Amino acid sequence: MKKQEKKNQIWNVVKEHISHNLKQYTIISVFFFIGIIAGVIFVNHSNDSIHVQIETTINTFINALKTDYQIDSVNLLKSIIGNHILFAFLLWFMGCTIIGIPIVYGLVTLKGFSLGYTISSIIYVLGTTKGILFSCITLLLQNIFIIPCTLALAVSGAKLYQAIMKDKRKENIKVEMVRHTVFSLFILFILMISALAEVYISNSMLSLSVSYF
Repeated sequence: MKKQEKKNQIWNVVKEHISHNLKQYTIISVFFFIGIIAGVIFVNHSNDSIHVQIETTINTFINALKTDYQIDSVNLLKSIIGNHILFAFLLWFMGCTIIGIPIVYGLVTLKGFSLGYTISSIIYVLGTTKGILFSCITLLLQNIFIIPCTLALAVSGAKLYQAIMKDKRKENIKVEMVRHTVFSLFILFILMISALAEVYISNSMLSLSVSYF
């Protein structure tokens, strides 16, 4: 019962947070989906040389897995965690600088572009059915964490900007900065979980199903 109550409390906090910041989440989500659409359009309208590079990269990766290639999980985990730390730091820092808010929107759009580009590339090479399945196996699990975390970090930066614009007293700025920093560290912790899921679950699922592709 206590565990269920805690889950309900956490879910209620999340719902309240989203409802109080619905406008910011809507705006940030629009930028993210613009990025996804841009990534898809880029792949679909790329020239033949880029298409060849995409096919070579994906096919080489799949063929390597089929020949019992062993992924170095430790180094891969370090790389993914490093990327998450860098991305979270950039969103945190740009949110703190106030004038960096446009860059925050740009980073969210870039994240969407990367996802749209990756999924579109996979579908282009493997076809619709296999491409969607491959994308789900390799991308779905970690992005269940990554996408909300990206939006939440961007919204936190936007909230910091709005709070400081409303009240420019040093005391208020300090409080809002601390809030933004603590929230960013919490989001970074969730991103670490997504890294573990990507390396030890998604990659294991891919290794088991790679013969289908």
